Amino acid sequence: MNASSSSSVRHTPTTRSGPSFGRVLAAEWTKLLGLRSSVAIGVATVVVTGVLTHLFAGAASGDPGFVPTRNLTDALPLAFLGPLVLGVLVGTGEFSTGSFRSTFAAVPRRVPVLAAQALVTAGFVLGVAVLTVGAAVLGILPAAASRDVTPDLAGAGVPQILLGSVGHLVGTALLGLAIGVLLRRPVPALVTAFVVVVIAPVVLSLAVDLATGPPLEASAQGTTPPGTAVVNTVETFTPVGAGGVLTTPGGGGLDGAPDLGMPGAALVLAAWVTVPLAVAAYRLRRRDLA
Repeated sequence: MNASSSSSVRHTPTTRSGPSFGRVLAAEWTKLLGLRSSVAIGVATVVVTGVLTHLFAGAASGDPGFVPTRNLTDALPLAFLGPLVLGVLVGTGEFSTGSFRSTFAAVPRRVPVLAAQALVTAGFVLGVAVLTVGAAVLGILPAAASRDVTPDLAGAGVPQILLGSVGHLVGTALLGLAIGVLLRRPVPALVTAFVVVVIAPVVLSLAVDLATGPPLEASAQGTTPPGTAVVNTVETFTPVGAGGVLTTPGGGGLDGAPDLGMPGAALVLAAWVTVPLAVAAYRLRRRDLA
């Protein structure tokens, strides 16, 4: 009886699948909060957005047709730089320090680590984004008070602006994470992220000016020039273009470009996040780590 029991024990297979996803998630959350840069970037994003929105609203308050809520997204082109950098740093952190060896030894399947990083990054930036939008709202209040105007935050299009701003910030952070995991080195990843999110929109804007021609000639035509329509269509399907639709009342698009609406813009931004993350996950599973 004892021999049978001991034999049963000896032949019982033991498998090691690594820690549960909950433990991986908790570990990645601890790593994120343990980085001073994470908290610093979050605080800087909120403060800078509030200050810049206050300045923009103050400058616009002299306009006879001043509407405070129109300035809510004026600081957004700078606000999303913080989440973008944060995402890149999270994605490259394991590889720049060499800690990926111990991490993936503990989690051999590797993909749960990426999934956990995406979740904690989205959760952290969601909180930062909500505070950032709140800072933007606070930023317009002094200018509104100076004109004895009460901002209508429930007015047409304003809730969409606020919600779209939050989605844009979270999506940008996840795009930075995907680029970081793909390239694995901070400098190349940061350069690539800035080219995609910052430089490309500027180049496309210049291309629109070249395609439109002289302002008087363009206005005389009364229609959108074909070159402008092509460039605006390309820009609409970029992360910044989709984010611009999300933060525009009514989800209006650029001249000559398809009108994606808020749902379509959200899908475009989601595609910019999910495709690189899927490629990064495949690379983690199929290729050796350098």
